[in-house]
Formats: sequence, structure tokens, C-alpha cells
Amino acid sequence: MRNSLMRFLTSSCLLFGLATCLPSNLATNAVAQDVTITIKSDDQQKVENKEDSKAPFTGTRPAVDVAILLDTSNSMDGLIGQAKSQLWTIVQQFASAEKAGKTPQLRVSVFEYGNTKLPASENYIRQVVQLTDDLDKVSEALFSLKTNGGDEYCGTVINEAVKRLDWSGKANSYKTIFIAGNEPFTQGPTDYKDGCKAAIENGITVNTVHCGDYQTGISTKWKDGADLAEGEYMNIDQDRKTVHIETPHDQIIIKLNAELNKTYLWYGDAQVKRGLKSNQMAQDMNAASSGMGAALSRAKTKGGKMYNYRNRDLVDSIAADESLLEKVKDSDLPDAMQGMSKEERAKHVAEMANARKEIQAQIKAEVAAREKLVAAKRKEMAEAAGEATLGDAMSAAVVRQLKASGFEIKK
Repeated sequence: MRNSLMRFLTSSCLLFGLATCLPSNLATNAVAQDVTITIKSDDQQKVENKEDSKAPFTGTRPAVDVAILLDTSNSMDGLIGQAKSQLWTIVQQFASAEKAGKTPQLRVSVFEYGNTKLPASENYIRQVVQLTDDLDKVSEALFSLKTNGGDEYCGTVINEAVKRLDWSGKANSYKTIFIAGNEPFTQGPTDYKDGCKAAIENGITVNTVHCGDYQTGISTKWKDGADLAEGEYMNIDQDRKTVHIETPHDQIIIKLNAELNKTYLWYGDAQVKRGLKSNQMAQDMNAASSGMGAALSRAKTKGGKMYNYRNRDLVDSIAADESLLEKVKDSDLPDAMQGMSKEERAKHVAEMANARKEIQAQIKAEVAAREKLVAAKRKEMAEAAGEATLGDAMSAAVVRQLKASGFEIKK
């Protein structure tokens, strides 16, 4: 990737007669992405990892930044539904990844494009949420999306995501864009080639998800966009429904999830505390509204390492900074803790931490037992092959690209 980038920049400099045209931050970002992804002409997606050029990871936590760009024009109700229901399934791929024994710090952003209710002056594009590690905020953003109209400018929204987001500058970070839609990739004021080149020049791969026929996606340049930004081209049926297989473990997991919520000790001013608590419950309800499968995937995520509220929840925050209780103002503590002594506060946080650990272990055990039953049932059903959903496509690409970026995927 670095060699191809340098050839592109060199030719550009010669074309415009510039002696120096490579910004220092671009040079840094060019070597930060340690994955080269090539889509082979035989349509078999193959990830090639250049081990010789990879620098060892030395940071405290590896950085993973993911921007999801969704077409919200009239025809995309199915796509938005899949994004809502499968967010937690996608997040689980990152939860199972480690680099040098460390779980990545995941941040996700959401953009919508192609919705004519959005200002024409903004090219029908909206940044719904900046890169954030608050996964409930991401869920809230997805459930706020409504479809309307249709002017889908793929090159423009990619370019805006590259420019607007505060992408990680850490060495060996994994930075990627997933863009999904169904209209030609060539529409809009920004040439898709320019948008994709801007991404890869900043160490950001672009994965394209065409909602429709595979060959149509090729002819309308969705595959070409992925090739330019060293990502993967995929196609899905946005109207396909996921099949939920019921097991005796389902209701147990849902009840454990409710018990898990009681262990969160939100802190901050009164409005912040109310907002965090209510949004956690709201996103539980949103997941449930998308079906039992989504609710169970969310519960599984909450039972793992990726659902972490440092700087918002006392249990997660004190695990990272044992002296935090001494720094938090009395009025910023949970109401029930404000009248406690220092010793009582420390004891209460420890009790909630132990309770959370026990509940998460129970969730993990129930999920493992459930997945064993589901795997056996799916084998019996021998489901007819069909096009992938958004979650299927993104999960498969994420696993391949994380492995190529030096991550180990834990089962």
C-alpha cells in the first residue's frame, strides 16, 4: 500500500510541477495502516499481509476506527433494518480480537447519505455520530435513521468521512469505512475515485457493500471503489430477513441482561447520569424491537470487554484508575452513594464490580450453550444458500482484515 501511495503522490507532484506536496501528517498516516487487501480478479476475496513491513504493536491498546456510511434513500428500509438488528453481531467481531494480548479500543461513526430530507447544500449527507466508544450512542444513531428520497453521492460521503472524523493517528491502527447502498457509485459532485484515494492516502480502507446483484455492483463501480481503497467489495440482499432459532437459554440471557444493568454506577452531573441510564435501557428496548436475535447479540456484547464505560460508570472507570473515587465530586456520584462514607463508597463499588463479573460470566456460559444448540439446529436445517445480510458481509470482512492487521481472533 505504501509503495502504491508513493507512486501516486510522486506522479501527482510531477503533473503539477510541485517540489514538495506530501504533508507530514499524510506521511505518518501512510505508514500507520499495516494491512494490504487485494481483491483478486477471480472474485475470491483474498487478504494479503505484508509481514516484512509490519511494525510491532507497542501501544497501550490497539486502535480500531470504523465509519459506517448508510444510504437512507427510499429503497433502503431493509438495509437500515439490518444495520439496527445486526450492530451487536458486528461489534462482537471486534470483541473477539486481540493484538499483543490487548483488546482494541473500538470507536464507531455513522453517516447517512442520499436522503432528500437532508440539505441539498450538504449534498444530502449527515454525520449522525462522530467516532465514539459509546456503543449505546451508536445504536441510538442507527435507530434515529429514516428513509426518504434519493440522491446518493458515494464519493462525496466517503470524502466527508475522511475529512470530518478524528481518525486515530496511532501506529498499526485499523481504520476502515463500510459504505452500503444500491445506486451507481459514480453519482455526485465528488468523483468516487478521489474520495477513495483520499481515504487510502490516510491509511483508511474502504469496503463497499452493494445492495443488489453482484454483477450490477461491478458495472456501477462499487467494486472499483473498493479496489482503489484496498478494501473488499460485497453484495447483499437488503430485504433478506435473519432467521432466529429459539432455545431454552434465550429468556435466561435476557433476564441476566436486566440484572447486569443494575451494576452500572453512572456519574457526572444530574443530566448526564439520567441520560446514560435511560439510553442504556432505551437501546435494550431498541434491540428487542428488532427481534430476539438482536436482543441476544446486544446482551452478549454487554457481557464482554467491548461494552466499556470508562469515564461514565464508576466500576469501569475505577478498574482503570483506582484513585477515581477521591476525584469525583459528591454531587456527581450516584444518588445512593452521596450519603456514604469513603469506606462505604469503596465497598459499594467493589460489590457492584463483583456482581457484574459474576453476571457476565453467567451470560458467557449461557451464550456458549445457546450457540452450541443453534449450530446443531442450523446443520439440521441445512438452510438454503442465499445472499448475505449486512451483518454477515461486514463480520466476514472485519475478521479477514483484522487478521491481516496483526490481530488474533479469539473464539
